[in-house]
Amino acid sequence: MSGTDQWFVAVNGEQQGPWSASEIVNKVKAGQIDQYAHVFQQGMASWAPITTTDEFSELFAQSSGDAPRVAAPGQVADQIDYEIFGEEMQFVEITLDPSEACVAEAGAFMFMDPGIEMKTIFGDGSAQSETGGFMGKLMSAGKRVLTGESLFMTVFGNGGQQRQKVAFASPYPGRIIPLELNDHGGTVLCQKDAFLCAAKGVSVSIALQRKLGAGLFGGEGFILQRLEGDGCAFVHAGGTIVQRRLEPGENMRLDTGCLVAFEETVNYDIQMVPGIKTALFGGEGLFFANMTGPGMVWVQSLPFSRLASRIFAAAPQAGGKRKGEGSVLGGLGDLMMGD
Repeated sequence: MSGTDQWFVAVNGEQQGPWSASEIVNKVKAGQIDQYAHVFQQGMASWAPITTTDEFSELFAQSSGDAPRVAAPGQVADQIDYEIFGEEMQFVEITLDPSEACVAEAGAFMFMDPGIEMKTIFGDGSAQSETGGFMGKLMSAGKRVLTGESLFMTVFGNGGQQRQKVAFASPYPGRIIPLELNDHGGTVLCQKDAFLCAAKGVSVSIALQRKLGAGLFGGEGFILQRLEGDGCAFVHAGGTIVQRRLEPGENMRLDTGCLVAFEETVNYDIQMVPGIKTALFGGEGLFFANMTGPGMVWVQSLPFSRLASRIFAAAPQAGGKRKGEGSVLGGLGDLMMGD
């Protein structure tokens, strides 16, 4: 393999390679590399989306939205096409065929084409919330309140005769993670504020922790969000995202706030930090999450609670001091400027 044919691939923030172009083509065809990967080789100024490179762009012509995807037989959720834009502040652009729809959390909407129609509904619009009539919808909405979310969700449907687009933006710096629920056993559990949007038909409900320790000290309490169905859902997390598959019996320990999502097959428990001195003076909290395989786990490098606490601590109103402004007037200058 020559030096000019060596490619590195970044998938979900994890660098892989070097591989030849033919090896990457085979991995794309096998579904091991998707359209949201980035590639780099010697001579390039920076990493580039794999869909923009001459060597690999044709592999993604269909998945980029040029042709509609066909739903699998018996599929309940709408089969949507999508594309994620941006690096630190991402947004997802969803392409809807006529009569297709997606649901989103309040405040996630960014823009839409003229043919998209908005409608506020109880619950999530899935089959579970629709079959029970008004009471079924009310129960579905009530479960969402337990996770700290609104009673209502917004449905964005394509009421026109042509394909239309609608976009949803991340609420703070981080990454949007697309989850094809069929690829994860039909169910993914995530932290209660991670859900961004999904194809209509995906159920967004609650998952109560069965273990007392995980409920009391897990950072998310007894309640997580359960994303269930056969469509695509999108969750958002802060900083860089690490995706790790645990083998049966394989163990992973992490900060409770850094846990984003995990497959239902993963055993989730809370353990106390060993050693009294470490627990009291280590500065990392008293507990960590203990994940045991098999299954996939998604981890974030910057929980929003950690970001918010740093911002609050640095705020002058909270006693923090601004750095790098160098005013010769000091506090008098702050008074004059209204700070």
